[in-house]
Amino acid sequence: MKNKIKPTDRRNFIKSASLASAGLLGFSTMQAGNTVKKTSLSIPGKLTVLFQGDSITDAGRDRGHYYANDVRGMGHGYVLDIVSRIMAENPKTEWAIYNRGISGNKVYQLADRWKDDCLQLQPDVLSILIGVNDFWHTLNGNYNGTAKVYEQDLRKLLDRTLKKFPDVKLILGEPFAVKGGTAITDRWSSEFNAYREAAAQIAKDYNAVWIPYQEVFDKALKTAPASYWCPDGVHPSMPGAYLMADAWIKGFESIYNT
Repeated sequence: MKNKIKPTDRRNFIKSASLASAGLLGFSTMQAGNTVKKTSLSIPGKLTVLFQGDSITDAGRDRGHYYANDVRGMGHGYVLDIVSRIMAENPKTEWAIYNRGISGNKVYQLADRWKDDCLQLQPDVLSILIGVNDFWHTLNGNYNGTAKVYEQDLRKLLDRTLKKFPDVKLILGEPFAVKGGTAITDRWSSEFNAYREAAAQIAKDYNAVWIPYQEVFDKALKTAPASYWCPDGVHPSMPGAYLMADAWIKGFESIYNT
């Protein structure tokens, strides 16, 4: 006689198997029926968090839904994963979280909309992931910027922000290119590193929390190819977005560790 498998058992098995195949069981996960994990962080009860960047941050968000904590305004990428998790883990807070990433943006385009899409929101925590288009768009002749221009533009943007909000907490994501992605050519290996190095130096100079996304994906490639984590090498898949969110949350929590 065959043993009957309860629907809940089947769901738990499928969930565990899926996570194991993705190599994700080493990360913090919530088990069915458990309450959200408790943290020992001294995070303010009220906090305004702003995500800025290009299509990786935008992730198809509905720009008509621009109010804080609006699920349709978060996109379907790493930002949604982050917001869902940190709000669930801190239910007694009154946070205002915004996604203002716009697909295709380079640093100078962030600057063009900075008053409306950053300064007026008065962020306490500002997270920026920018740089891939500053290089990528030079490959098709649509932009003539350089790594030096990228660095100068980003420094000016941060100076402008800190002049207005000297106490803002900065989180700077590393621009990344996942080897094996369909959009990644040899030129990325030889030229894009200069942009990553510039961003890393800026993070150090401005005392920003640095999120090493390139390292995150390089490690992930040891368990599955780019087609699984980030098919074109630039825009992450769902498991790729999970890895980005996990790295970001660790950086965010480092600001408030007691």
